[in-house]
Amino acid sequence: MTVSKKAVAANPAANSSRKVLVIDVGGTHIKVLATGQKESRKVESGPTMTPTMMVQQVKQLVKDWSYDVVSIGYPGPAVRGHPVHNPANLGIGWVGFDFHKAFGKPVRLVNDAAMQALGSYQGGSMLFLGLGTGLGSALMVDGILEPMELAHLPYKKGRTYEDYVGLRGLQRLGKKKWRRCVTEVVEIFRHALEADYVVLGGGNAKFMKELPKDTRLGANENAFVGGFRLWEEERHSAG
Repeated sequence: MTVSKKAVAANPAANSSRKVLVIDVGGTHIKVLATGQKESRKVESGPTMTPTMMVQQVKQLVKDWSYDVVSIGYPGPAVRGHPVHNPANLGIGWVGFDFHKAFGKPVRLVNDAAMQALGSYQGGSMLFLGLGTGLGSALMVDGILEPMELAHLPYKKGRTYEDYVGLRGLQRLGKKKWRRCVTEVVEIFRHALEADYVVLGGGNAKFMKELPKDTRLGANENAFVGGFRLWEEERHSAG
């Protein structure tokens, strides 16, 4: 178990009567934070991590925390709170798994990019793009969350957008050309989706030297903010 060195300053559920446990599932780590806690905790995941193992390890990780409901950011497509495919970097068994029964609490599950988008939202129309191993995407319009799957749309030379701005693109093109591709892709999607602004998240966003117009960097902690917001009564998801 690891407690993060960096305290999470903004916990929007801190004063809520309903205590939320937020779980951010990643290919290398699973990070958790709950209402009233100031520091997140994490445990290693990896290619053999099944949902049963995840639940067991999270329960052990937070055994001294209390919570009423659970939010899960899932590293793959999710429809109506259920995974569509097994994650590329984790084990099997995620599709059809009963998270509600496993935790014994109400659970809301969304794509991890969607959860980070919800936590990054500051009104209007916002496009979130997660620059990591792949390309995560979600759209927020007037408070409505719309998870998206833009990564595998065809881009150019027989390759997808993810092939250019995901990790494979960064490794193939080098940072200079990759940055130009990111800028171009941001502009394409911002205009096509009529977004007021774009938020770039994910581990590779830090490699951007100059940001495109109407674009700002997100923060990993926003995933937790989004997890808390999932349980705000006025929040709705189009997915």
